[in-house]
Amino acid sequence: MVPPALLLLLLLLLWASGQQTGASDALLERDFRYAAPAARCSYTFVVPQQRSGGAICVNAREPEALLEGRVNKQELALLHGELQEQRRRLEALQLAVELDGGVVAEVKLLRKESRSTSARVTALYTQLLHEVLRQRDAAPEEARLERRVLQNTQEAGRLAARYRDLDHRYQHLEAGAANQSARLLQLEERCRRGGGAPDGEPVVADRSRPARPPPPASLPQPPVQMPPASPGGYRPFHPPSDRRHAHRHTYNQIQNDQNAKAPPLPAATAPSAAGGFTGEPSGPFKDCLEALEAGHGTDGMYLLKPDGGNQLMQVWCDQTHDPGGWTVIQRRQDGAVNFFRNWETYKQGFGNIDGEYWLGLENVYWLTSQGPYKLLVSLEDWTGRKTFAEYASFRVEAEADFYRLRVGRYHGSAGDSLTWHNGKQFTTLDRDRDVYTGNCAHYQKGGWWYNACAHSNLNGVWYRGGHYRSRYQDGVYWAEFRGGAYSLKKVTMMIRPNENTVH
Repeated sequence: MVPPALLLLLLLLLWASGQQTGASDALLERDFRYAAPAARCSYTFVVPQQRSGGAICVNAREPEALLEGRVNKQELALLHGELQEQRRRLEALQLAVELDGGVVAEVKLLRKESRSTSARVTALYTQLLHEVLRQRDAAPEEARLERRVLQNTQEAGRLAARYRDLDHRYQHLEAGAANQSARLLQLEERCRRGGGAPDGEPVVADRSRPARPPPPASLPQPPVQMPPASPGGYRPFHPPSDRRHAHRHTYNQIQNDQNAKAPPLPAATAPSAAGGFTGEPSGPFKDCLEALEAGHGTDGMYLLKPDGGNQLMQVWCDQTHDPGGWTVIQRRQDGAVNFFRNWETYKQGFGNIDGEYWLGLENVYWLTSQGPYKLLVSLEDWTGRKTFAEYASFRVEAEADFYRLRVGRYHGSAGDSLTWHNGKQFTTLDRDRDVYTGNCAHYQKGGWWYNACAHSNLNGVWYRGGHYRSRYQDGVYWAEFRGGAYSLKKVTMMIRPNENTVH
């Protein structure tokens, strides 16, 4: 029989061992999440047969608990290794995810480029489609242009045939004029002998072609002072002093129609009657007034021989314009004659007696040397409005003074655009006598008594329609009537002995 003191000691030992095992299990459970839970204690109550003072608990499984504790540490080591392996796998997966992210970004970029390429291809396809449609629509236009080219070619052929016909007619007329020139020389010889011209015998002036005007010489172009304005307030046109354009050859810039260019007409050293007038001239008379007083009261071509003159001249006499007896020295009406001529041509005269013509400075000099003459300038614009300017006296000096202009008092409705030119010498492209530092004839495209340069330019370029576009003011204009940028339709300059008659 066991003494009670020994049993109590045994119980105390068992209790202390249980407390130590519980503390160890609690520590393992706190440090390692995956530790196994602690086993419950089992107790065996031994009832003493003698003098039992209470229940006694005996842990009969203590060795197994210790063995089980050692097994849990090994499992924790294994779990720790597995945890490290899982971490390595996670790192590998994270690296793979990062690589996959770069691939995804590259795939997105490729998709974006693919969409951009698709849009570009679509735009190119649309452009190609539009080009195909445009070419399809342009096919009729090309056919129309081909038809126009064919029509123009045919028209050029017709014009060439017409030109050949006109050239043939011109040669025929030139031959006739040459024959009549010989007869005119005979008549002049007869006049020198005092016989005069037989009645009814036709006389036609020489129409031999003049030499081509030589190119203008180079002239300096210093600045020029502006002259005072005319009584009507118009200040004359002054060409620019640009040396690059001052002396360019301008023989191709002559009498052009703005809408249709007529075939070039042959030049002549004297006015010709070949423009369509078929009557025979009467005369000779000293002027048209003498012809009127002799009973010739119809307008037409007459033969004149001024006092002191040594040759005959053909002129157009206006016998119906009140009071009659007007000798036409210049006429513009249709642009058929080129007035951009040289000095010799302006001296001798040119054009067609019954159309556009210039009588000639030498002829005008002999006419106005017979006595006092007056000048009548008739003007008409493209609306049919007519006006006039009359000067009480008019004459030109001899060639030695370069046919200097002398005009008297103005009267009329057109405005005075000639007095500003009074006292000035005649200027042509090859003989510069104006007061401008350059050659006004170069800019005004004609011959005139230029000052610096012009209030009137009745021998300029005949433009159709009135208002014209040109680098310079080179039209047929009278500045006080419609201004310098308006080319008149009809102009006539006529002289008559002054009998104190006001038109």
